Amino acid sequence: MSTFVLVHGSWHDGSAWQAVVDHLEAKGHLAFAPTIAGHGKSVDKNVNHAQCTQSIVDYIVGKDLTDIVLLGHSFAGTIVAKVTEAVSDRIRRLIFLDAFVLNDGESLRDSLPPHYQALFDSLARESDDYTMMLPFELWREVLLNDADLELARSSYAQLSPQPYQPWIDKLDLKQFYSLPIPKSYLYCTEDNVLPQGEQWGWHPRMSNRLGLFRLVQMPGSHEVMFSDPIGLAEKIIVAGRD
Repeated sequence: MSTFVLVHGSWHDGSAWQAVVDHLEAKGHLAFAPTIAGHGKSVDKNVNHAQCTQSIVDYIVGKDLTDIVLLGHSFAGTIVAKVTEAVSDRIRRLIFLDAFVLNDGESLRDSLPPHYQALFDSLARESDDYTMMLPFELWREVLLNDADLELARSSYAQLSPQPYQPWIDKLDLKQFYSLPIPKSYLYCTEDNVLPQGEQWGWHPRMSNRLGLFRLVQMPGSHEVMFSDPIGLAEKIIVAGRD
């Protein structure tokens, strides 16, 4: 039995994992899905990256979770890296699910292609609270490209504006890269959020920054927790096993 802590990506809250959590628990594991500070509906969006990180640290410590398999999806790759620095003694393995693995000193925005940088800069500037809402067309065609229109619409309704500050904060990751914690990279082969290939893509561009890591692959889009939660749960078990 493993204890999984699943950390959601941008525009989401912890409820995005519900079907995955249900399957992991049905297989005898413990699974937790906290919501990052500033994320979700009807909450204060004025947060920076450090506050986002601290909210997950507080969750782990508050529940006294140990021997954790800690997973970060997308944006949360940057969160779990910093969480690991704070509570490395509680973490057994890290899983990066189509997640950002930044170089020391980078921000998430720095790892985006220029056309995305321009789009999200514009969305944040035009908002009242320095957030950005993902356009439905991007959700439908790029993030959840393996689902029908009904699922695309119902899942999009669960999203909420994303605070932009955590995307532009530069991260000191020297400590993270010095830690010996085992790492896995779980790559969904139809994920087209970042242009595929070595220049911008998730794998091998992001994954190879981990050094020694376990690669696990599955069919699916960036938002496979909606389109194939059972398949994802099974791959999480593989990625997290001893």
